[in-house]
Amino acid sequence: MLSKEDLKEILKMLTLVSQIGLIMIISIGIGFFGGRFIDRALGFEFVFTGLFIVLGIGAGFWNIYRSIADILDWD
Repeated sequence: MLSKEDLKEILKMLTLVSQIGLIMIISIGIGFFGGRFIDRALGFEFVFTGLFIVLGIGAGFWNIYRSIADILDWD
């Protein structure tokens, strides 16, 4: 049987895994749709979409790092 502390730690890690997935999906999605909007407004094909997707990936990884640091108490 799991102790309350073990269960609490498991739930904390499951929360972290869920956050990682959502952070990446949202960051890339914002980059894609924002870049697509600018491309269409300026008449470009894929210039800003590609750029904003890369920025979204970078922002996603940065936010994942910060989330892990908060949960694991890294300073």
